[in-house]
Amino acid sequence: MARAAGVSVTTVSRVLNATGPVAEETRGRVTAAVELLDYVPHGGARSLITRRTETIGVLLPDLYGEFFSELIRGMDQTARLQRFHVLVSSAHSGRAEVEEVLRALRGRVDGLIVMSPDVDVAPALARYGETLPMVLLDAEAGRLDAITIDNYGGACSMMRHLVGLGHRRIALLAGPARNLDARERARGWRDSLGEAGLPAPPELCFAGDFAEASGHEAGAWLAALARRPTAVFTANDSMAVGLLSALREIGLRVPEDVALGGFDDIPIARYLSPPLTTVRVPIAELGSRAMQRVLSLLESREPAHRHEVVPTQLVVRASCGAPAARTSTDPTIGG
Repeated sequence: MARAAGVSVTTVSRVLNATGPVAEETRGRVTAAVELLDYVPHGGARSLITRRTETIGVLLPDLYGEFFSELIRGMDQTARLQRFHVLVSSAHSGRAEVEEVLRALRGRVDGLIVMSPDVDVAPALARYGETLPMVLLDAEAGRLDAITIDNYGGACSMMRHLVGLGHRRIALLAGPARNLDARERARGWRDSLGEAGLPAPPELCFAGDFAEASGHEAGAWLAALARRPTAVFTANDSMAVGLLSALREIGLRVPEDVALGGFDDIPIARYLSPPLTTVRVPIAELGSRAMQRVLSLLESREPAHRHEVVPTQLVVRASCGAPAARTSTDPTIGG
């Protein structure tokens, strides 16, 4: 490369890495040589010199669905602005799998963003965070930098809205029991009912797993209830999508027969029929903030132990409504 351009190796390095002053005429010769030789810098060789891979690892509980695609989009856009790449992996099965992926990523990335809301992975994350810049998303933070969603506040805002519309029997389609997001959203459901003086009987809580299929399965649970709720708060939008389909199949209208509220405001939520009332999480912005934070840690090398809570916003659309008036013979009436 240097021979083709008629310059020194150092000059080529300055041009390719933008690390020093180079005359425009010289820069042009190097650029022309790059194009002529179709030259691509060897990442491994460069990392031996710079001790940087220019790659940020991202570990997520899943890679499927609109939430995660939006999250990755926000991360990738921010990383590319800083000339970094993103290496994405997933871990579905708790602590052992998380540790396996972390070992695989070590030495291949300059920093890590980890979203692993399962409750038992914090010790493993803390151990790796001692030697590698790391930012957690919706996980138990301890002494690591973390960004979390205001799950509890968002759930309370949805529940207060439904109660304010006149709903008195509100069910919960919950997320996985070991998931911190799901726990906080369930706590918001339970506390809000208590605040309104309303019961939260166990039969009004269905354990889902955040996937559309579990939302669809919840349709059979809803149909089998002796006293049907007038509203269902689903702990994420993906399950709401599945439940909406199931309700149509069993002949229940939304919101006339059952009101429906979700959480996340994934892009498709506004295009459902009816459009979904939900709690908006700035998903792409969440990913961008996490990437900005880990890049900042990479430059400073000093963990700040900052814990940031991202606010949510209730978005009211057509899927929730005041419960229809019923006669005293209607079996769904009651507290």
